[in-house]
Amino acid sequence: MADSRTIIPLRSAARIWAVAAIHGEAERLAALHDRMAEEIDSGDRIVYLGNYFGYGPDGREVLDELIRFRRWFLSFPPYMDGDDIVFLRGAQEEMWVKLVQLQFATEPAAVLDFMAARGMGEALAAFGADLEEARRAARDGTLALTYWCNRLRDRLRAIPGHEAFIAALARAALVAPAGERGGMLLVHCGLDPEKPLDAQADAFWWAPRGFERLDTAFQGSITRVVRGFDPEAAGVVDRALTLSIDAGAGRGGPLTAVRLSPTGKLEKRYTV
Repeated sequence: MADSRTIIPLRSAARIWAVAAIHGEAERLAALHDRMAEEIDSGDRIVYLGNYFGYGPDGREVLDELIRFRRWFLSFPPYMDGDDIVFLRGAQEEMWVKLVQLQFATEPAAVLDFMAARGMGEALAAFGADLEEARRAARDGTLALTYWCNRLRDRLRAIPGHEAFIAALARAALVAPAGERGGMLLVHCGLDPEKPLDAQADAFWWAPRGFERLDTAFQGSITRVVRGFDPEAAGVVDRALTLSIDAGAGRGGPLTAVRLSPTGKLEKRYTV
């Protein structure tokens, strides 16, 4: 699986599947995979757009299902390349990485409050941890918090494949343009239109307004930007330069996915 620091280039693709934020909805994800499996063909690529846990109840089971489906997809004749199925890091996964290093935060209690308001309490519960226990550790000082962080890391490490999955998440996926224009960028939530691709930093997770105000080709050649998490959960919103596909899985709405042409044209949508 790809290194988390990279923008993954998708090799020549017949079709590209993009899966919106899942948010701990394991049953919906399994049902979506069943539908996808009926139509996937050689030459297809899949990009999951982050937020695999948080809000919904079954974060652990979602990771198990993603790992299972990845194995199936990579065995699909005539056998795919490892980077033909890409998993992006979402805000939930970014917060998880920060959680296991919480002892280094200058205001850990404030960090926990920020995360709790964004679904991390449910994510912790899915892996057998507890937000209130983290708050008590933060009050008790650095040593207690370090002990709690180490236990959280050990919980993830004890589940086969989960630690490696989180460590390998990519930042974005890119379909290079065939000519001077026509490229497609797949992101978690947002981007900063004023910054180049390699300088986006946290914008992929925390800049939804940048995505919404995109009104010209990004970097001059990317004419389609697709995101999988919408704070408003507005569903499939197809505009000239952008495509947002989050209908609110884990927050009372369905799980969505779309099938795209190599230039980002919406061919089909899936809702479970």
